[in-house]
Amino acid sequence: MKLPRRTFLHLALGAAALPAISRKTWAQVYPTRPVRLIVGFSPGSTPDLLARIIGEWLSERLGQPFVIENRPGSGSNTATEAVVNAPPDGYTLLLASIANSVNATIYDKLSYNFIRDVAPVAGLDRQPQVVVVNPSIAPKTLPEFIAYTKANPGTINMASPGNGTGPHIAGELFKMMAGVDMVHVPYRGGGPLVLTDLLSGHVQVFFGATASTIEYIRSGRLRPLAVTTTARLDALPNIPSVGEFVAGYEATQWYGIVAPRNTPPEIVDRLNGQINAAFDDARTSARFAALGGARLRISPAEFGQLMADETEKWARVVKFAGLKP
Repeated sequence: MKLPRRTFLHLALGAAALPAISRKTWAQVYPTRPVRLIVGFSPGSTPDLLARIIGEWLSERLGQPFVIENRPGSGSNTATEAVVNAPPDGYTLLLASIANSVNATIYDKLSYNFIRDVAPVAGLDRQPQVVVVNPSIAPKTLPEFIAYTKANPGTINMASPGNGTGPHIAGELFKMMAGVDMVHVPYRGGGPLVLTDLLSGHVQVFFGATASTIEYIRSGRLRPLAVTTTARLDALPNIPSVGEFVAGYEATQWYGIVAPRNTPPEIVDRLNGQINAAFDDARTSARFAALGGARLRISPAEFGQLMADETEKWARVVKFAGLKP
């Protein structure tokens, strides 16, 4: 049977439109079951806190549980590997962080390429860090701390949640630019264990995220010396920046959501829109603000560029300091 030309064209156009329509419909109904949001750090850490805030928001908005799954280990490589190997269907997400950018250089034989193997979804937060010390040590200002460390090389223990984590590389950048010698003490169990030992005086200094240190600062249990941003923070207006004493110093920790590579762009865009909408919600935005960071309202493409830029920046520090896992 020979079809009329007009009928044939209508059928052809309809067939071509079916994949696009089905993808759009799929994205509109997503999710239809619980979504896992995997965090490569322990409960109570800054990434965990951020994941729980956005997970609760997405659960309310999208009608399905966003289950936080903590998989600490290997500087977040364990969690990242689980996500890059998951089906690209939007049901397994990763709370990505600056650690992913650093791991790209610090580890010689990763089973994945972070920039290549994930789909950027949305930024969440950019956290300044605070140089905090146990109040028992003598220096009360950053210049005094630098002078003390230079006069007593190797006597200050610098804690971090592990090799290549944000606090670690912020400290390494400080060591490089300020010309000081501190002993790095990595903790396998993450930030909460660092704070326990810092509060008890077993270690002396920590380049910690504002979110995890600000309450200890306010209570006087930790002494802040400086913030790691280029300017002072609204949350800590009386604390100088490192850059006021070490020209050009700047270090912040970024956090966001990524999915496995080849996740449908319609699902990525749906998640991006819902996450960015959280910053317009008074209650959710206030919860982010309480952690002391700056919200990252950006597109998937912009988030991908941020990750690439950070990977390049910290590769230079890793190579200069000769950092190893």
